[in-house]
Amino acid sequence: MITKLSSGRILSIDAFRGITILVMIFVNSVAGVDGIPSWMQHAHANEDRMTFVDVVFPAFLFIVGMSIPFAINSRLTKGDSFWQLQKHILWRTLGLLVLGVFMVNTDGLNANATGTSKAVWALLFYGSVILVWNVYTFQQRWISWVLKGIGAVILIVLALIYRGGEDGTHYLSPQWWGILGLIGWAYVYACMIYQFFKGVPGAIFLMIAACIGFYILCQQPFMENGAFSWLTTQAGNAAHTSIVLCGMLLTLFYFDEDLGLTGSRLVSRVVGFFALLVVAGSLLRPAYKLSKINATPSWCLYCSAICVAVFSLLYFLIDVKHLSRWTSFFKPAGSNPLLTYILPDIVYFGMIALSLNLPAVLGQGLPGIIWCACFAVAMLFLVKGLNKLHIRLQL
Repeated sequence: MITKLSSGRILSIDAFRGITILVMIFVNSVAGVDGIPSWMQHAHANEDRMTFVDVVFPAFLFIVGMSIPFAINSRLTKGDSFWQLQKHILWRTLGLLVLGVFMVNTDGLNANATGTSKAVWALLFYGSVILVWNVYTFQQRWISWVLKGIGAVILIVLALIYRGGEDGTHYLSPQWWGILGLIGWAYVYACMIYQFFKGVPGAIFLMIAACIGFYILCQQPFMENGAFSWLTTQAGNAAHTSIVLCGMLLTLFYFDEDLGLTGSRLVSRVVGFFALLVVAGSLLRPAYKLSKINATPSWCLYCSAICVAVFSLLYFLIDVKHLSRWTSFFKPAGSNPLLTYILPDIVYFGMIALSLNLPAVLGQGLPGIIWCACFAVAMLFLVKGLNKLHIRLQL
């Protein structure tokens, strides 16, 4: 083990993940509703503000950071060698990048040039994702490998036949990495940092500052041209990595037994961390205004502070006061996040393939908002049912 962490699943982390996924489904759905208030929409890139919608993606990043120490320690405890661990990290990163690229390119698919409709192509893609990344329970392992192989072949074929753009000449390519791809880059960088510095909290804190500093450096005029201009392409990844590292540091504060933070010492450390994030974000905001689209330092730091506060509240309720019965509703999504993430898209493209349309009233104003909330809850129940059918995805 790199650090000595508390054993067993942490209910507060699972609850945080499940709540974040529920809110994510809601905000993704409500984005297509007309006449919703501005506080339920993403802020534009040129605005110096953010809404709760702009905190959902960084909450995912933060939770990834909280989970990394547990995941790495678990694999080392099970006997993974150094290179086996790196193979697992790289394979997981590759999976996130591949999924991100496919999802980004779906909207731009040219049906005539591809030879199939967008809905059919997307459903085949999501079906292959389930085949490749499902956790199978067959006693005959060859059945699992056959199913994974079929899924991989379908993915390759879909990538080869894909044509996008109005003229149908664009191939499948990383126009941008998509949400999952951005998580993948931040994940691999954070894993490298955690291992290199052996989970030392002080070093992790300095690397948060280094990531923010790297972003600021990339915004300087002299970086736009010349030999180092390629570094600017990593500015956003560095900013996202800083959020992942903030989640990682909070995990060490709460669950690293070697640190031994309890009682007032734990409270003072967490409150101090929260205050530093807020103050640093405020100091940087005049120069780097709040912007999720541009992944500015102020946005990263404020969102991390919000996540620190939200998780601390959940930890107090669930792990200290043991008020945990209500978390069972979020457990299926928290333990099967990838399936929960793609499930709304499967439903959406399934409806298109079947030529099903919602009543127009559900696409506007308050009725639309209520529908999106009900849809998000329904997705959690659907995932619960799929879990019982042993459909559980794991990268």
